[in-house]
Amino acid sequence: MTRAFLPLRPQRPLWPVLALTALLGGCGGAAEIDNPAGATGQKLVFAYYQRCIEPLLTTPLPAPQGGGSNTCSSGGCHDSSTGTGGALRLVGSAALQDLNQDPATLRASEMYRNFYSAQGVTVPGDALASRLLTKPLVMGVLHGGGQVLGSTSDLLARRITYWVNHPAPAEQDEFSTAAAAAMFEGGDVAAGECKL
Repeated sequence: MTRAFLPLRPQRPLWPVLALTALLGGCGGAAEIDNPAGATGQKLVFAYYQRCIEPLLTTPLPAPQGGGSNTCSSGGCHDSSTGTGGALRLVGSAALQDLNQDPATLRASEMYRNFYSAQGVTVPGDALASRLLTKPLVMGVLHGGGQVLGSTSDLLARRITYWVNHPAPAEQDEFSTAAAAAMFEGGDVAAGECKL
């Protein structure tokens, strides 16, 4: 029985890799990471989301360039089970919640899942750094669904901007009644107009 041997490959010298490693190590070791500002820990207000943002995400919107309409929560976009659209996931049939329920019950609702998902693509206090606003406007970031909003003056864009730029104070949670009242005309969370 004859065995075939493969010729040996010449090994590359290891000294260039070692020299580069030593050179980079002399530059201060590990690279410093500078995280952007905006991580305040503040929460956005649930009541405003439920009354003023959610309906706009689940209602058909006309395309700015024409060609029909679609909803953000539709099957091919941000639907929680069949959507293909990034981090934002929405349950289109989420029921309105009574704000007088205890926080644990509210947090277990589909509406809260939608709120939590939408809050996850925002930077509280900085709407222009929030993908919930910049993606549908195609402002410096691609959006698979194309441009959904014509400009920052569109109703949805103005509501998103207001919601994101007015988080609850740091010591209050997303169910703060004081923070919610300040976001509606006349302080009426149930019937007041959504502030812009």
